[in-house]
Amino acid sequence: MKFMGYKRPDGTVGVRNYLLVLSSVVCANHVSRKISEAVPGTALFVHGNGCGQLGADGEQTQRTLDGIAKNPNIAAVLVVSLGCEGSSAERIVENVKATGRPAAHVRIQDRGGTTATIRAGINALKEMAEKCLSQKREEVDIRDLVVSLECGGSDATSGISANPLVGWVSDRIISLGATAILSETPEMIGAEHILSGRGVDPGVGKKITEIVKDVEKSANAMHVDLRGTNPTPGNIEGGLSSIEEKSMGCLAKAGSSKVMEVVRYGEIPKSRGLVIMDTPGFDVESVTGMLAGGSQVILFTTGRGTPVGAPIAPVIKITGNPKVAEWMRENIDFDASPITLGKESLESAGERLFQKLLYVISGEQTSSEVLGHTETGITRIGPSV
Repeated sequence: MKFMGYKRPDGTVGVRNYLLVLSSVVCANHVSRKISEAVPGTALFVHGNGCGQLGADGEQTQRTLDGIAKNPNIAAVLVVSLGCEGSSAERIVENVKATGRPAAHVRIQDRGGTTATIRAGINALKEMAEKCLSQKREEVDIRDLVVSLECGGSDATSGISANPLVGWVSDRIISLGATAILSETPEMIGAEHILSGRGVDPGVGKKITEIVKDVEKSANAMHVDLRGTNPTPGNIEGGLSSIEEKSMGCLAKAGSSKVMEVVRYGEIPKSRGLVIMDTPGFDVESVTGMLAGGSQVILFTTGRGTPVGAPIAPVIKITGNPKVAEWMRENIDFDASPITLGKESLESAGERLFQKLLYVISGEQTSSEVLGHTETGITRIGPSV
């Protein structure tokens, strides 16, 4: 099956065509934002990390920044750095150039401060814009698609309609040779034995069990037992009484396909098919990790409603709650409540959502894009120093 996308020199395919202004460290966020505002057609990625991080924590931030810069939706990258941070702007630029795409770098300390760096960044971005933004969509294979599966603001309808619907679409795209990424490790607690049984081999199943145990170990270190509880007041108000109930709903997004691989936060999968990424349950950080992993589009379910978007990819917002579909209709792209109300079959709604996905990856704007939602967050695994 084909859709209309942007071919990249490294063989990947974008569903959007952005010039990216990427801040390598929190200290460069303001300058990055000013540069991005001055050049049409740019996307901006800013965050609160990039310095004062040790070991695996710093490497995870670096891996995430590398992956965001290489995302197939990006045509060219301008990295903005301070000059003395822990993250490596040079590594980001080298990795982007290795994909055959243009990349440039401006350093605030070398340019003499804010104003001079903004001016230099705008000039560098405009040089790349003329060539990169003129690229046209071409017919590409759906096998090159990587879809993120996400939920946020879940309620009782999520597990009975919206999430199974996404699972149906996930199975559909995987059958066509594409890839789907399931995330949110804490929301596998209590159901990890089901998911581990779907591993393509015993090693994958074991890895699923291990990442869940690691989450529980971290929670226990803070004297919190996640099993039998639910840490989110909104989920409880929405009718979910425990993390196990939430986990069963989360698993529904993965359909029935075998799990081919388990990857770290922000890591690019090597396998096609269903992949699990070890991310937190916090949706903004989870989505950021999957974008760094190469995902070009997000299927995002919500029962209570959330406006969250992403800076470099379309987010298709889906709800199975009829009240939210009406009350927050400007934030919802797909109403799955007819399933909840018994007025439509899963298969019928699945076909509609699949067609919606095809329209979006071929250029149709989502609500979060129209409204300008570009939330980001890179998860931390260590204290600042």
